[in-house]
Amino acid sequence: MKTDHEAVKQLTGGDALVEGLKVHGVDTVFALPGAQIYGLTDALARNSDSIRTFGARHEQTSAYMAFGYARSSGRPGVFTVVPGPGILNASAAMLTAHGCNAPVLALTGDVMSGFKDRGRGQLHELPRQLEILQGVGKWAAHIEQPADAPWQVAQAFQKMQSGRPGVVSLQASWDFFTRVSAVRLQQPLELQPTPPIDSDAVEQAAKLLSKATAPMIFVGSGALEASSEVNQLAEVLGAPVVSFRGGRGVVSDDHPLGFTVAAGAKLWPKTDVAVVIGSRFELLDIRWRHRPAGLKLIRIDIDPAEVRRIPAEVNLVADAAEGASALANAVLRAGPPKHRDAEIAEARATAEHDIQSVQPQLDYLRVIRDVLPRDGFFVEEISQVGFTSIFGFPVYKPRTLVTSGHQGTLGFGFPTALGVKAAHPDKAVVSICGDGGFMFAAQELATAVQYKLNLVTIVFNNNAFGNVYRDQQESFAGRLLGSELVNPDFVQFAESFGVQAFRVSTPAQLRPVLEQAFAADRPILIEVTVPRGGDSSPWKFLHPTFSN
Repeated sequence: MKTDHEAVKQLTGGDALVEGLKVHGVDTVFALPGAQIYGLTDALARNSDSIRTFGARHEQTSAYMAFGYARSSGRPGVFTVVPGPGILNASAAMLTAHGCNAPVLALTGDVMSGFKDRGRGQLHELPRQLEILQGVGKWAAHIEQPADAPWQVAQAFQKMQSGRPGVVSLQASWDFFTRVSAVRLQQPLELQPTPPIDSDAVEQAAKLLSKATAPMIFVGSGALEASSEVNQLAEVLGAPVVSFRGGRGVVSDDHPLGFTVAAGAKLWPKTDVAVVIGSRFELLDIRWRHRPAGLKLIRIDIDPAEVRRIPAEVNLVADAAEGASALANAVLRAGPPKHRDAEIAEARATAEHDIQSVQPQLDYLRVIRDVLPRDGFFVEEISQVGFTSIFGFPVYKPRTLVTSGHQGTLGFGFPTALGVKAAHPDKAVVSICGDGGFMFAAQELATAVQYKLNLVTIVFNNNAFGNVYRDQQESFAGRLLGSELVNPDFVQFAESFGVQAFRVSTPAQLRPVLEQAFAADRPILIEVTVPRGGDSSPWKFLHPTFSN
């Protein structure tokens, strides 16, 4: 007898894709319908009992919501938009998701099969669209026939989740989605195996660490599923664990060894061995731009290409959890280095004192942290408060801080937070935005209302692209161009969508309003008024200088 996965069914291309999603456990899709994908969105409508579909007002939002869903949950995020301008609108979010190693599947259309590669200018035709999709992710493919769809979906999920996770795309011609064919469903493919542990490399690394006097660990997005193992390694070594963005919460900020970059910079000049786990380690030559004399590097990363990008004494191509655990056990056998608890505690305390100068951002972040539940989600944005949160907002659990990673994508925060809320309807989610970034997707307040996503959005309004404004003032003799903004009345704007809104101007005023907002069962917007140029610069903690 054939199982359900082996049965042959008469399906449209759209149905074949949806059945493939269901086989892979997908229960949420983010979509903006259009002519070329009508057959797919109709199939989603007919399967609404098993797959929730969230609409949006812009293709970019559909993709950002998929990113927020994936980044905060670790589960694949799926979105579908029309080809050409639709998928190009979504490409900024795809690039962001791929840079953050988020498993996201993009589904899109193409011109009619009879017009493919003929350059006839059919609606939304984008020459070499498949090549573009291949350039913003791990893998992309064109599906020719409905019968091919289950296999291609299975490949997409395998590619997306194996090794270093990332973005994959599937496209098909306009007529594919409504064409009926005999289709055999495909069971999920096994993920590609993780590299075996190189015991010689582990022993070499353990010898370096057993002789270290000032080791430090650095973690990125690749360590999000290795929290327990990284904590074990840190405690064996007595070494602080630093994350710039992606690995925040892998070691909790209330753990004595949980360090922000501000605290890490205090100990960096004396560091003799750095263990870098699942991180591009941009601090080394982009942010800190200082390498202590005699520094030895040990890198653990599942991506062989990554460990080749920065020369290291030991390269361990391995799953982060497996590699960290193997290294911790090897250090125990070799003999752990002497711990320096007092020095580490002093560095944490000094950094905490120093960052108090970044105001008013830090006081607002302190209020948000006090009110946001420990397991709530904080979605930052490219803004003065967002920059400050990198070192000024404590994070206690992996994935509860959502960032745009090294892409620094202005405007990502609010639409991404909608996807975080869709993934975690029972958790508190807060989106912090600058006025400039919020306006990239402000129309999505309608999406929040329509789908009852009770997201709390805080818009810090300084009537400027704050960083640009400061740079033009300080570095270009005050010649301002495009950095001063004219905004709507954000309270009235939000209320016009049916969103309850408040306006505050101090951290003390924010606290009771935020408490009320998290208790509400509807979307809430809070405008925080800040004088233009009234934010302290956070950059001395993000680009510190070191004496030689």
